[in-house]
Amino acid sequence: MSNSGVIIWLVAGTLSYLVGAVPTGLLTGLAKGVDIRKIGSGNIGATNVLRALGKGWGLFTLVIDALKGLVPVLLFPMVAEKITGRVQTSELSLLCGALAVMGHNWPVYLGFKGGKGVATSTGALVGLAPWCALAGFGVWLLVFLSTRYVSLASISAAVAICVLAWVTTMKDGFVLPLVLTLLAIILIWKHRENIGRLLRGNENRIELRKKKGLEGTP
Repeated sequence: MSNSGVIIWLVAGTLSYLVGAVPTGLLTGLAKGVDIRKIGSGNIGATNVLRALGKGWGLFTLVIDALKGLVPVLLFPMVAEKITGRVQTSELSLLCGALAVMGHNWPVYLGFKGGKGVATSTGALVGLAPWCALAGFGVWLLVFLSTRYVSLASISAAVAICVLAWVTTMKDGFVLPLVLTLLAIILIWKHRENIGRLLRGNENRIELRKKKGLEGTP
């Protein structure tokens, strides 16, 4: 790789991290006069925003966090190609997606204390391997509707995506399934407290229908 190529990759990777690090949930909460780090689980992700501010703002946070993963994967390699006049390799998209997720999980703006990376990983996956993303969403939806546990659904989807990636993409090389596996391991590790609560039977469920007098639990 030439010196200019190295610079392009460094710039694209850095921008991907900085975009991923934007704390959508926290900013959304502050705009509504709420610091979600002090409510519920204290997480800055869409699930805690949903509990703190309602479904509309939770969905908004989910979409923006997903775009933080999707936009770097699709846009930055395209811009790099326009600048250099050379088609960029798929590895640059992988780098941008992975660093966007790292940014969300460990944002420089918040002292490297961020979210769990589910939505941002999903957005990146849509850009990298849409069929894996579709299958993962199917698993997520099935587990969530069966249990009402967002954490269990997310972990199950991550495992399913890894298996599918190794089975279906190995003919094109091992880089994509390896990166997806590493991201899945990070996602599961970020859910370690949720796993503990699941094992103890006191993990929080998401109620699809609001019950009268029901207060959100942390």
